[in-house]
Amino acid sequence: MTEELLAEPETSGKQLAGKELAITGFGVLSGLGIGPDALVDALTRPPEPVDVSGMFTEPLPRPDAHVLVDFHAAEHLGRKGTSFLDRGTAFGLLACRDALADAGMAEPDRARTGVVLGTTAGSLKSTSDYSRDTLTEERPYHVNPVLFPNAVMNGIAGQAAIRFGLRGLNATIAGGPLALLQALRYTGVALATGRAEVMLAGAVEEFSPQAAWSVQHAQRRAGGTLPAGEGAAVFLVEDAAAVRARGGRPDACVLSVTCSGSAASPGPAGTTDRLRECLRAALDQAGASAAQVRTVALGTDGTPWLDDAEETAVRQVLGAGAARLGTTQVTGVAGSASGAFPLAALLARHRAEPARDGELSVLSTRSADGSVAAAVVRGWSRAGGDHG
Repeated sequence: MTEELLAEPETSGKQLAGKELAITGFGVLSGLGIGPDALVDALTRPPEPVDVSGMFTEPLPRPDAHVLVDFHAAEHLGRKGTSFLDRGTAFGLLACRDALADAGMAEPDRARTGVVLGTTAGSLKSTSDYSRDTLTEERPYHVNPVLFPNAVMNGIAGQAAIRFGLRGLNATIAGGPLALLQALRYTGVALATGRAEVMLAGAVEEFSPQAAWSVQHAQRRAGGTLPAGEGAAVFLVEDAAAVRARGGRPDACVLSVTCSGSAASPGPAGTTDRLRECLRAALDQAGASAAQVRTVALGTDGTPWLDDAEETAVRQVLGAGAARLGTTQVTGVAGSASGAFPLAALLARHRAEPARDGELSVLSTRSADGSVAAAVVRGWSRAGGDHG
């Protein structure tokens, strides 16, 4: 990661004030399927989790999850260079490829195009398997070196840069459910300081026995019952002024992003207070009022106290009038990807419903350690709207 780009003050959205961000394409896949249509369909027709009992030899905490059971990287990315990819890396590459294609950017300026991807802790399976091999295989550490890139946290962003020849900034942000908004903030700084002209910003998470047990323990400890999920969402982000100057039409503009780090004493009241201030700052920096917001995309994750704390903060700032949109109930709990699916769902809905052109939405998210983040986004369909 580039330290100076991360050294922005907390709750700062200032980096976006002079550099409005335009999203000109995106790629998304989840347990619901590949592409935005599956995500939109699931919001009206929530699917049941699928049987995952045959996916791994290791035991799973429950037999169901929201995952792509029959996903094979080679079917989507070709056989070359994919045999040693783990699921998360393959998801990230596929989402980056689709974001570039969706933006019509078959030949980006590779020297000026960067990648910033969010995660929770990288691939828990790859890290665990590789570490175990160093202990159980014949010495001196007879482990497969080809698998090592999957075991480091920034492996997915690095593989994306290699596969698409992108030589710009390359970063990984371990922010869990806040990672997407942190990546957008990072992108704002990168564009504002001239460190990049185009950024692929997103979040990726894979399903594995290790991830499933992690979700199960967290849900059980907090009184939740949701299964695990997986997937990726990546957004192609540019300077909005530059997009309009070339006659382009953004799918959405990110007007502000505010983030605040973990709290010393996180809890329901503290989380509500911090998120309330974060939401107010996001609206203020976007120059928007609560009455203009039509949809609030929530970070709900099935944790009762945290979901209640978030809704309380949202109601205190935005009231009850704005529609609520949550995706975790249909995608499962997927760490950093859970924080990216709501934005993908908002953009997908805009494409499907031109009547929403120009609508203002707020993204809200939080984590159990007291970290909170919010963003204000204006979206359009590709069929209409002035995109100005």
